[in-house]
Amino acid sequence: MSRQIILIVDDDHHIRDILSLYFTKEGFQVEEAADGVEAIRKIDQYKPNVIILDVMMPILDGIEVCRQVRKFSHVPIIMLSARVEDEDRIMGLELGADDYIIKPFNPREVIARVNAVLRRVPDTDFTSANRLHFPNLDINIADYTITTDGLPVPLTAKEMELLWCLASHPGRTFSREVLLEKVWGYTYCGETRTIDNHIRRLRQKMDANETTPWDIKTVWGIGYRFEVKP
Repeated sequence: MSRQIILIVDDDHHIRDILSLYFTKEGFQVEEAADGVEAIRKIDQYKPNVIILDVMMPILDGIEVCRQVRKFSHVPIIMLSARVEDEDRIMGLELGADDYIIKPFNPREVIARVNAVLRRVPDTDFTSANRLHFPNLDINIADYTITTDGLPVPLTAKEMELLWCLASHPGRTFSREVLLEKVWGYTYCGETRTIDNHIRRLRQKMDANETTPWDIKTVWGIGYRFEVKP
């Protein structure tokens, strides 16, 4: 079996060196990049299984790299930052990052986070079927596409995974905390605006309203559920 490839992107060579040492011992093929432009090039060259991406970098910062990568790939991204502000973390997650780690960090924690993300990659705890069909709505998790009334709807990776999690359990109410854990893969204590913002954008993009045969319903004080109307 071929080794999984991890790309470590950070302008601090000491951080790259220590993470490279740890992940090499874990059996990964390690590639490195010192700035955002080099990162984009190596993502295209090596097709990594997971990316560790620093936020503050020269030329292209991590936020912009994440934004660009999400235009062509759903590769798991774990962001690193010395900045602890909630807005930075929320921005990274809403752009499609799978996790966010604050510096300084324990390398073993980074390894644990990477392994947790990789365990979710095949099906993200979703059902084994690749497609879901509802009236005027087709969802395909295999290629991250949906159509409504036969027309494609562009979704980000996290919007797609959030929709799949809800739609694969129609009628079931999920709390915001559970959705964060299932889709982002960690327990996030505090701000849950990430879920609310993603749900709002999903509704807008899918044009969900009182006339559609399905909807994403708000369960006040709890969370959300996907509902098929009778």
